[in-house]
Amino acid sequence: MKKTAYAALMCLCALLWSAGESLAEFDAQRAGFSILSQGEILPYKVMGAFAMPGQNLEIRETKAKTINCKSLSGEGCFERKSDDHWTFKCPSAPGLYPLLITRKDAGAEMTLNLFVMTPFSSLKEGRLNGYRIGQYPAVDKRKLPIYKLPQGFVEVTEENRGALVSPHFRLQQFLCKQQGSYPKYLVLRPLLLLKLEALLEEVNKQGIAANSFHIMSGYRTPYYNEAIGNVKYSRHVWGGAADIFIDENPVDNMMDDLNGDGKINYRDSRVLYDIVDKLYGKKWYERFVGGLGNYKKTSQHGPFVHVDVRGFRARWGD
Repeated sequence: MKKTAYAALMCLCALLWSAGESLAEFDAQRAGFSILSQGEILPYKVMGAFAMPGQNLEIRETKAKTINCKSLSGEGCFERKSDDHWTFKCPSAPGLYPLLITRKDAGAEMTLNLFVMTPFSSLKEGRLNGYRIGQYPAVDKRKLPIYKLPQGFVEVTEENRGALVSPHFRLQQFLCKQQGSYPKYLVLRPLLLLKLEALLEEVNKQGIAANSFHIMSGYRTPYYNEAIGNVKYSRHVWGGAADIFIDENPVDNMMDDLNGDGKINYRDSRVLYDIVDKLYGKKWYERFVGGLGNYKKTSQHGPFVHVDVRGFRARWGD
C-alpha cells in the first residue's frame, strides 16, 4: 500500500514538474505566418518597421495566403493589391502608427509597429529638434552600401519609448546613452532585431533562461560615438549593432554567472560568444552574418558581447 501511494506521489510530482517546465519554456512569439516587407521576412506577433513620410510600404504574405490589414490609429491608407499583397501609404507626420495584419485561415495576427521617421534632411547643424546627432562621416563611394547615410531617424518620445520593436525588445533599449531630453532620435535596422530574437531563442535552447538581452549599447549618434573615442565607422552609428549581456539572475546591470564558477568575468561573456559563433555556417543564419566581439570587464562596465549585421564575418576579442 505504501509503495502504491509513494508511486502515485512520485507520478504527481513528475506531472507538476513537467507542467512547471512547460510554463517556463521560452516563447519565441511567432505569429503563425510571415510577411515580407522592406526586404525582410517578419515571422513574429509584433515587429517594428521604419519608413519615410508618404512612403508606400509593401506588405506580402510569404506563402501567398489571404491577409487583411488595417491601421489601428486610423491614419494612413491601405490599398489591397491582391489577396496576399497590400500597400500602406504612410502618414506625412513622423510618429508611431500600429498596423494590424491578420490571416483568418490560420487564426493568427501580427502587429506591425510602424515608425514614420524624421527625414535626414531635417538635421540642421548636427541637431534634430535640439537633440545632438553630430556629423556622419564621409564615405568613399567604393565603400560598402552599409555605410550610406540613414534616410531618417526614429523619433523617440516619453509616450512611445516603451513600444515593442520585436517580441522581446522595446524601442527605449536602443537609445543612445548620451544626455538629453525628449524627443530623442535613433536609427535601428529591422535585421538587427530579427538577429537578436534568433539569438535569444538559441540562448534559451542552450539552457540559459533569458527573457531579453540587456542592451548595453544600441544606437550611437556620431557625436556620442566620437566622444567615447570609438571608431567612426562603428556599426552602432548606422543602427546595426548591439552590445549585449544576459542579466536575469539577479537583475543588477551586470552579466550573469553563465559558467557557474561564482565569478563574473570574460569567461561568462565567452559562453554567450560561443553560442553565437557556433551558428555561423548554418543555412538559416546566413542573413545574420556579421561582427562578433567578446569584451572583458572594466571599471566602467561588466563583460559583454558585441553583435552586428554588417553582412560579412568579423571576429575579435579574447
